[in-house]
Formats: sequence, structure tokens, C-alpha cells
Amino acid sequence: MASPTLDQKSAKSMKQDLFDHPDFYAVDGLLTEEHKLIRSSIRDFVKRQISPYIEDWAQRAYFPYEIVKKFGDIGAFGPTVPTEYGGGGLDYISYGLIMQEVERGDSGMRSTASVQGSLVMYPIYKFGNEEQRKKYLPKLGSGEWLGCFGLTEPDHGSNPGGMVTNFKDMGDHYLLNGAKMWISNSPKADVAVVWAKNEEGRIHGLIVERGMPGFSTPETHGKWSLRASTTGELVFDNVKVPKENLLPGKSGLGAPMMCLDSARYGIAWGAIGAAMDCYDSARRYSLERIQFGKPIGSFQLIQKKLAEMLTEITKAQLLNWRLGTLMNEGKATTAQISLAKRNNVEIALEIAREARQIHGGMGITGEYPIMRHMANLESVLTYEGTHDIHLLILGKEITGIQAFV
Repeated sequence: MASPTLDQKSAKSMKQDLFDHPDFYAVDGLLTEEHKLIRSSIRDFVKRQISPYIEDWAQRAYFPYEIVKKFGDIGAFGPTVPTEYGGGGLDYISYGLIMQEVERGDSGMRSTASVQGSLVMYPIYKFGNEEQRKKYLPKLGSGEWLGCFGLTEPDHGSNPGGMVTNFKDMGDHYLLNGAKMWISNSPKADVAVVWAKNEEGRIHGLIVERGMPGFSTPETHGKWSLRASTTGELVFDNVKVPKENLLPGKSGLGAPMMCLDSARYGIAWGAIGAAMDCYDSARRYSLERIQFGKPIGSFQLIQKKLAEMLTEITKAQLLNWRLGTLMNEGKATTAQISLAKRNNVEIALEIAREARQIHGGMGITGEYPIMRHMANLESVLTYEGTHDIHLLILGKEITGIQAFV
């Protein structure tokens, strides 16, 4: 069923997006004019193409497939991939700002975009050959094709090295068998970057295309989180994969981990977009809601909540900016990215919970974005490395001892 358009709904029924981002430490002064222009264009896009519909999409667990082409049109796919391959040719702070604005609209929408850019386009660009780059990247960048990333398995989440999905060399092709789970974009994906073990147990990336016999993408239903994105499985039953679809540039677990670093970086920015939206809504509501004859924003406990929200958002903004500069210089480490992803998602979820309290009973309704953000962030806390795994990545960095092997 098609999603309603602006023309099909009266202006009265559409809740206006009045978002105004907080910038208490004048972080905008650290951004270039290009950064601010990119952020402004994505923010306008979100206000026009996502905010008016997102509550309805989430309530109906509806993924608006038409958003894929629209994301391509505005450059949300593969912002750091060179323009000659259909990317944006932008720096990492630009990429972060794009993810921040899209997730301010919805975490599921950001998942769609960041999977396409960081987990599909990035490995094809980084580990693929020239023929693969020219074949796949322009169509992925434009939104003509949607992609997904197959790493997580039903029995191997935080331990991806234990994967059982495998492929065998059959002479003129590879034979792929196995399954992946919790895969964003999979039910609608045209291509999947799949990680599997060869006969020697070495992990490689393979590009699997929809329509290959034995390849199916069952959809995951009944989600309470990320309801406006599409999630599913990848099932491989003797799938014949052409040999030219093997990514030749890198093998081993380090290859998908590099992709995850890029995705986690985007999440660190995106989560703050959700936090900003919750804070802005709570601040606005606290000035409108009257109790005991005055706005609830005049009470000490409400001001405490708002002050703590703003403090954490400000710290995270500075953290993201510094991490972005390190990414631009090629100096950011996995542990630094883990720290930002872990911290920013945690504080975003806490801000969503506090904002829900400020909104009172209204906070659980679709009249405000709070409960949707809160439910979404529960997934963001877990995917691309769970909250506790990122803690242990930092622990290893501190002590030199691996705690989860």
C-alpha cells in the first residue's frame, strides 16, 4: 500500500517540524560553510520528506521504498565515496552531519542510508576492483539499487569470526551456503555484500545479486523498533556466485570490521540527531504545558532535566567534531570510534527517556517523536557492536588484554 502524500493529507493534519538544533558551545564555528550548507539541505529534506510521514510509517511498520531514490538524489548514499563512482566526494564531517540530520528524522531512515554507504558502497570501493566499482557504485549512489550487508548470523552476533556461512570453489563459480540474520534493507535489496568463509576458513566478501537461484531474503516481522526500516534475513541455498563477484582487495575478519568502523562513526553522529530532536521537543513542550498555573519549564526538576540533556548533547557534539577531524586525517582508531558510538547512543537513549517524562502521558503517543526515538535507540544501542562489546573494545585498548575471547 502506497504511503500518503502531502497532497492527500490536509495541512491541518500534518504536524509541522519546528526543529531548531542546539549549539550551546558554538560548534558551528568549527564547521565550514560547505558543512553548514550540506546540513541545511539535508535538514530541509527531512522536514519535507520524512517528518510529515514518519509517525504514520512507524505505526504501520511501513518502509517507504520510494525514499531510496530520494536519498540518492540528495547525496545521502556514499558521501565519502569519490564522485567518479557515484558518491559525494565529501569529507567525514559532512558524512556525520548527513547522518545526524537523517537520524533526527528517524533512526530507521538513517539505517537505510548508512548501510548503503558504509556497509555496501564502502567495501565495494575499498576492496573491489575497478570493474566492480563501475558496475555497482553508481547505481547504489543514485538510489537505483538498494544494498545490504551480510555479516551477523543466527548463532554468531558478537562473534562474527565464528560464522558458518561458506563458499566452495566449483571451478567456474563459487557455491555459497548459509544464512545471515538481522540484516537492514535485505527484503528490498538488489545486491548484498556477504561475508563467508572459503574452504580454508578464510573470510572473504562476495557480491550476491537478487535473482541468483537459491538466494532469498525473508522479512523480519513484529519489530517494536526501527519500524519504518525494512529488516530481514539472507538465505543461501547452493547459490552460484560468479568468480568476478569476489571482492579481491582484502580478506580476513579485518575487512568487514573496517566497514563497521565507518558505520559506527555515522551512528555516533546519527544518535545525537535523535537526542537533539528529543531535547528540542521537550524544551518546547515544557514552555507550552501549564500546570499549577505556570509552564512546567519553570519548575526546578524540569530545568534540571533540560540542563543535563543540553550538557550531554554539547559534549557529544564536540566529541563528534574531533572524531571527524581524526577520520579526515586517517588517524581515527577503532577504539576511538567505539567510544563515540557507545557514549553517544547511551546518552541519546537517556535523553529520550528523560524527554518522555517531561512530555508526561503525551510522550507515549505519536503526537510527539519521543517514544519512537526511544524504541529505535534500543536497537541502535545493540547493533553495529553491542553497548557492552564496545566497552570491552575500550578495555582492551586500556589494558592490552582481550576480555571476550
